[in-house]
Amino acid sequence: MCTRVMWTASEQGVLVGRNMDWPEEMDTNLWSLPRGVARVGHGSDPNPLRWTATYGSVVATVWDGASTDGINERGLGAHVLWLAESDFGERAPDLPALAVSLWAQYFLDRCATVAECVQLLAEQPMQVVPLVEPRSGRLGTVHLALDDASGDSLVIEHLDGKPHLHHDRAYTVMTNSPPFDQQLELRSRYAGFGGDLPLPGTTEAADRFVRAGYYLDRLPAAETPGRAYAALLSVMRNAAQPFGAPDPERPNIAATIWRTLADLGRGVYAYESSFSPDIVWARLSELDFDECRKLTVGPGLLGDVSSRFEPAAEPQWVLG
Repeated sequence: MCTRVMWTASEQGVLVGRNMDWPEEMDTNLWSLPRGVARVGHGSDPNPLRWTATYGSVVATVWDGASTDGINERGLGAHVLWLAESDFGERAPDLPALAVSLWAQYFLDRCATVAECVQLLAEQPMQVVPLVEPRSGRLGTVHLALDDASGDSLVIEHLDGKPHLHHDRAYTVMTNSPPFDQQLELRSRYAGFGGDLPLPGTTEAADRFVRAGYYLDRLPAAETPGRAYAALLSVMRNAAQPFGAPDPERPNIAATIWRTLADLGRGVYAYESSFSPDIVWARLSELDFDECRKLTVGPGLLGDVSSRFEPAAEPQWVLG
């Protein structure tokens, strides 16, 4: 479930789209999170990862307890997507613990570029700890995409208890199963990517991976930012899952409930609910990153909502 697409050839800077696919509403809200906040990466582990936020960020949360998507004021984007094969391994007590609910937030707080994320991973070994989702009771098996305003890209997956880093500017699309290296191999079989199979049309993750990349490569450059936003959203909607009852035989397929669009260079973060015809966006340059603020997503919101974030306590992070 979910699709992330990074467009570097828009002639309007680096843009990133993301679909959130899930079988139920996630009470998603937008948060403006400040600089200077000290965070603890796990609530009950005796050796939690600790850090202080260097940068402010805007994030979309689920159940106000986990950062699943967002950008920071330096143009770094982070996107958490489902991956059924994820395996974070047995807990290694010598490594500081980072709850998966703060995995994306950790990099948004600390890094300005993807290169800095890679360096941070090398300098600060830690262990991502999966959590049980509060509503479904399922273990949160996910992977993470990071991107920046220069067009750099990093996909992080944990398989068989070990982290796998896929770092390349060519890695512009991420969906779900199978793991990323297998997605690349499958894509090579299709026309447009070296193979001869026709473009696939289902909403399976492997098909979305191929289709999103195919249409992304064929987007025409845009004359204005607005035109570029519309172009990328057309690809995201093509990769979306329509409403409908979940199929018991396809448990990892669900309707798209919201999508985001991030302009990493201009610092614009847009949000569109599938349950509303309206799009809202915030300009990070107009936000006060000296305090925590929240925008409750719901009816009546339209257009630029930068001034509508209200002071709030920090999200109640799910930390184990």
